[in-house]
Amino acid sequence: MELQLIQSKIYEIRGQRVMLDRDLAEMYGVETRVLNQAVKRNINRFPDDFMFQLTKIEWKNMSSQIVTTSGNKRPKSSLPLVFTEHGVTMLSSVLRSDIAVNMSIQIVRAFVAIRQLVSNPPVDRIGELQNELLELKDYLEDIFKDQNDINEDTQIQIESINQSLAELHVVKNTTNKPRRPIGYIRPEGE
Repeated sequence: MELQLIQSKIYEIRGQRVMLDRDLAEMYGVETRVLNQAVKRNINRFPDDFMFQLTKIEWKNMSSQIVTTSGNKRPKSSLPLVFTEHGVTMLSSVLRSDIAVNMSIQIVRAFVAIRQLVSNPPVDRIGELQNELLELKDYLEDIFKDQNDINEDTQIQIESINQSLAELHVVKNTTNKPRRPIGYIRPEGE
């Protein structure tokens, strides 16, 4: 299974990145009820920081965001279990199948990739380019500061650097506009 597909099934709930029991069951090739039964038989392996059950409000809000969720897949009285990265690792030992072990490895890799992306945001390439151009401009001006006449080629280079810096400034200011958030907006009072 592709890393991006797994990552698309990781949600943030209660400040933790988690996966739904039904998504995990599908990945492990078992029914959701079989996965949940295995968890209940080994409940001592799943403390609250490994797994928890969604509240009715959390499930209602989440269901409205996830298009594929339908009432046919889960009884209305049953609230889903969600598993953190550690819970997913524990599931592989509870389910004891080669598919579960292999899938667990891929899922943990997806969690790690998300964590790395959050902790190491993409590099600001435009900012780096601006800094390099400023260094080059300072270097050229420093070399020719003692000489009264800068030759025409050097003057053209400095002007070209100034123009590039101005263009980069415009590009950087237009690409850093805040984007509208995507997703469900919880109505006030919930």
